[in-house]
Amino acid sequence: MTNTLAKGQYLDLEITDMAYGGEGIAHIDGRVVFVRGGLPGDHVRAECTQVKKRFAKASVVEVLTPSPIRTAPRCEAAAAGAGCCDFASVDPAQEAGLKRDVVLNQLAALAGIELAPEQVTVVDFAQPTGWRTRMRLGTNAKGQVGMRKARSSEIVPNTPCSQAVPELQEAIAAIGTVTPGAEVVAAYDGDGAISVVEIRKAARGRRRETIERTLSGTSLVQEHIADVSFKLPATAFWQAHSKAVQCYSDIITDMLQTALGHDAKNQKASCAWDLYGGVGAFAPAIATALPKATIHSVEVSRAAAAAGQQAFSKSSLRDAVEFHTADVAKLVPQLPQPEAVVLDPPRTGAGQDVIEAIASAGPSAVVHIGCDAATFARDLGYWQAQGYCMDRLIVVDAFPGTHHCECVALIRPSVSAASEQGDS
Repeated sequence: MTNTLAKGQYLDLEITDMAYGGEGIAHIDGRVVFVRGGLPGDHVRAECTQVKKRFAKASVVEVLTPSPIRTAPRCEAAAAGAGCCDFASVDPAQEAGLKRDVVLNQLAALAGIELAPEQVTVVDFAQPTGWRTRMRLGTNAKGQVGMRKARSSEIVPNTPCSQAVPELQEAIAAIGTVTPGAEVVAAYDGDGAISVVEIRKAARGRRRETIERTLSGTSLVQEHIADVSFKLPATAFWQAHSKAVQCYSDIITDMLQTALGHDAKNQKASCAWDLYGGVGAFAPAIATALPKATIHSVEVSRAAAAAGQQAFSKSSLRDAVEFHTADVAKLVPQLPQPEAVVLDPPRTGAGQDVIEAIASAGPSAVVHIGCDAATFARDLGYWQAQGYCMDRLIVVDAFPGTHHCECVALIRPSVSAASEQGDS
């Protein structure tokens, strides 16, 4: 290895693979180089931005020979420097497969799970633009609204992101200027209504929900799953992709029925857990698979749990779902033993302590959902250490134009663990 690589140096690189986080991978002087803006198959000129002993980082300055999967950028904001769509130049037909490969690399590296591409189901909504129903934007010193630049708090004003449904783009463009330094949240709800509200900027790493004023529509939005209707603040969490909640619900029902049997165990199951449950959006899917079970939905946000409780009180599932406002790690040991568990942790993952606590309760089936490939893979490693194995994996391209995707895994006791449970 030579030590001639230096920050600010221009490098001609061949991008050979994709790293987790949306950066291309190249090699020079014995180092791995993570290249922002590079795609597998690209030959690029890049500026070196960081040099470490074992790796370096660089940013594409010029694409010398484009990858076969590279196309013209489909996002105006990203082309202007915004950090919204780092996969805006990826051929939409190749994007889901590219993300699947990144997930497989993470599983191999972090959990020791080796899978062939054909062992993974990929769901592609074939909707590369106009899919996002929730937008959170920043403002500059003039009160102009826009996406933030990549790795920066600087705003790219008055330039639409291709992710937003057209109605959101129009509503955001129509509000004009707002309070300088504020944030703007825009939502397109299940009834097709638009809400645009202003909130104070949150501290780094935090999420602020308190609405300061309503700029368009009302401060509340409506969403529907099965016969459950949710009324939520425009700032409350809801899956961003217009098709995501129904897709995940169908997967959850199918996985639980596959694991427990359509007409056997699931008819007898008396308890299921819905962890990190939010408003309980996945509870109807669990109830479809386990019609006799009481579903314990655990959510740390009091507002989300309260909204869910109110929604279910008016539905056919009013006696089937019990809401708990608590930290998952603290409450799990106090819950009754479940036949099945669904968990959808935040981007940081569930973590070892939570997974150990769930495993000690001995569920027959677990559906684990993850929106971060690295923490998802790490969590699967913890499941393996507890005697559980992944039985099925689905990768959903629920964030087109970005490096993000959603992973849904069916996890069951390994043969040896199941035998031990049967003998106990």
